[in-house]
Amino acid sequence: MDVPVVARTELAGLELKARGKVRDIYDLGDELLIVATDRISAFDHVLGTPIPYKGMVLTQISLFWFDLLRDLTPNHLITGDVDEMPEAVRRHADVLRGRSMLCRKAKPFDAECIVRGYLVGSGWKDYQKTGAVCGVSLPAGLRKGARIDPPIFTPSTKADVGLHDENIDEATFARIVGERWAKPLREKTLGAFKLVSDHAASRGITICDTKLEWGLANDEMILIDEAFTPDSSRFWKTAEMKATPEGQDPPSFDKQVVRDWLETSGWDKASTPPAVPAEVLELAASRYLEIYELLTGRKLSI
Repeated sequence: MDVPVVARTELAGLELKARGKVRDIYDLGDELLIVATDRISAFDHVLGTPIPYKGMVLTQISLFWFDLLRDLTPNHLITGDVDEMPEAVRRHADVLRGRSMLCRKAKPFDAECIVRGYLVGSGWKDYQKTGAVCGVSLPAGLRKGARIDPPIFTPSTKADVGLHDENIDEATFARIVGERWAKPLREKTLGAFKLVSDHAASRGITICDTKLEWGLANDEMILIDEAFTPDSSRFWKTAEMKATPEGQDPPSFDKQVVRDWLETSGWDKASTPPAVPAEVLELAASRYLEIYELLTGRKLSI
């Protein structure tokens, strides 16, 4: 499969609304066009070297989960087929095919909805300090990577580009999103994690944690942005997870290989990031493609 690497879009005739770390968003009036580029961010920097196929994997895997979750929750998707999009969008089909979603507009909630099934990342750091994660007390003596059963809801703030999200407790979460929405957001997030985790387990994959975004469209709570992608979730092969020594992280299907290379590159994480070698980008691309194929049983196609 030979597809172009897309690091940035400039779509003539369409109004650019926002350019995030990965996605370019265009305003179509009553709708949004969300384009997943191949950009990669690490250590709060957007790197100058994109990962081939990344944007297509993010889009196609989100489409897969939106379909799986359709009975649990509505979402913002209108179509992921560029041939069904407005004519002004179809003019850019060569760039957009396989990596774009036409979506209805929604007002995002100002907090991230996170579920953790294993004690890693910032959750592990919180636990080491306080014995809890986002105010949820956990048993004493847990090791890094310990399973959290049942999984816990651990929201965070939603920081601007270049700033860090901060873990918050449910009381703070409720103040941010509003008392009316706090419980539905928690329950739908945990419900989605359960459904997707069960499917992933049947494919030999363990989902360690995930981050979901929700919004309001005409006073209806809907799932927005992406869903259970390698950028928003930590995926492990279950067999590799079981074989990993206690206290260590199993290999994950995401940009970790790029982060690992940056850690050894001598970069100070403050200056302009160095160019990532082609072989590292190719390895990262292969991990993105592999998790898509493992979870969906499909080959990536456009």
